Amino acid sequence: MNLKDIVKKGLYKKIVLSIFVLATIITSLQSILSGSVSIVGDVVEYCSYNNYIIFKQSFFHLINYQDLYTYYPGEHWDLFKYTPTFAAFFGLFALLPDYLGLFLWNLLNTIVFFVAIMSLPKLSSNQKLLILLFSFVEFFTSIQNEQSNAIMAGLIILSFNMLEKRNYLIATLMIVISIFIKLFGFVAILLIIFYPKKLKLGLLSLMWFSFFLIVPLLIIDINQYLLLFKSYINMLSHDYNISYGYSVMGWLYTWFGVLVNKYVLIIIAAVLLFAPLLKTGNFSNYYFRLIILTSLLIWLVIFNHKAESPTFIIAMAGASIWFVSSDKSDLNIVLFILAIIFTSLSPTDLFPQIIREKYTIPYSLKVFPMILIWIKINFDIYYNKYLIPEA
Repeated sequence: MNLKDIVKKGLYKKIVLSIFVLATIITSLQSILSGSVSIVGDVVEYCSYNNYIIFKQSFFHLINYQDLYTYYPGEHWDLFKYTPTFAAFFGLFALLPDYLGLFLWNLLNTIVFFVAIMSLPKLSSNQKLLILLFSFVEFFTSIQNEQSNAIMAGLIILSFNMLEKRNYLIATLMIVISIFIKLFGFVAILLIIFYPKKLKLGLLSLMWFSFFLIVPLLIIDINQYLLLFKSYINMLSHDYNISYGYSVMGWLYTWFGVLVNKYVLIIIAAVLLFAPLLKTGNFSNYYFRLIILTSLLIWLVIFNHKAESPTFIIAMAGASIWFVSSDKSDLNIVLFILAIIFTSLSPTDLFPQIIREKYTIPYSLKVFPMILIWIKINFDIYYNKYLIPEA
């Protein structure tokens, strides 16, 4: 059986899904079996799957009326930075043995991401396969770190897919879930502007938001809930000033020594993100809506001052969707090759350690191709170079 027959019979879906699930099993086992690790500058050794422990312990902190947003050096390194609702739902995993809870958490990320890509409308089987393959390294990095970024990418893409199918109930559910995982999911609400029955979409969003907002009250009382929100806001306000991450801010600083006011840059970035929405005459074109989705996915990462390597599954998914659905001009090909090399591969062991330590990390090379691609996407939007006639 040749590749053409495999694609024709739909076997590639099972093959690719098997690869993703196998990667999930391998990374989960690797995390469980790796033992403890030392954090630089700290004599305490922490569990190798530290991020999962942070999520897990947040549930126990919640039910024990403890502050979610303070350090617990005896349990894990770093802070919990998610909502109380996320902590409540993570009890589904926290109550299980670590080896099972960790695997199921990673598997949930895998399935949501895979289903999101496979359900993208109007893209061929080959295009979806390429998106999954191009995104694989970043996907692997995300679940290797027990992160929530694959599920975030999947939820935002799924919300777009469901909006296209006019399944507004599920579309708004996906958006609101993403918000209660990471607050930047709020940006996905801009997708709603493209579709009819905006009042219905708004009411459904409000309904889901209200539901998830009150979930923690099934576990704690209102006074504790208010204290947690106060602590949450305090943590976010202090967290915002700590670092630039792999972002536009980090790139400007490491390349040019330019210290940009983050608030000013975010305002400019928001204007650039929303500006294409002035082209209301193009709302009816599917490829306009699709390229806005890709712009949003990349924007969420490159303007995130806390973006880390595992965050880039979100941006790489957006870049991959853009590339497979765009004109294969020389410039587009070069930009995407740069993304494969510097965004996906440069932080891995495929690059010599000396290069990673002297250039890749200090000069934020991981984010640079994504910045270029985002600029190119916006250029295409401005000049209508993405528009493909619809039947």
